[in-house]
Amino acid sequence: MEGYMLPCLNKQLFGVECLGCGIQRSIALIFKGEFVEAFYMYPAIYNIFILLIFLIFNLFIKFKHDYKIKMGLIFLTVLIVVVSYLIKITH
Repeated sequence: MEGYMLPCLNKQLFGVECLGCGIQRSIALIFKGEFVEAFYMYPAIYNIFILLIFLIFNLFIKFKHDYKIKMGLIFLTVLIVVVSYLIKITH
């Protein structure tokens, strides 16, 4: 599976990782059953899964406060992505 992963164009051109660097490897680790390693590779991976599951579920069943839940999940996921990226580039 690792042989089919796309390289990070931002890292190749500028030498700096992007906000999405690690997500492919994290998904590969989940498929291997290495859940903790997947989290360390890309900390927002489980929030992204929760958000996607909620969005798919919300296509079929509408909730009273579904917009607030979606926005909260999106905000939390973006926050985790940005904070983990800042931690990664400063270390």
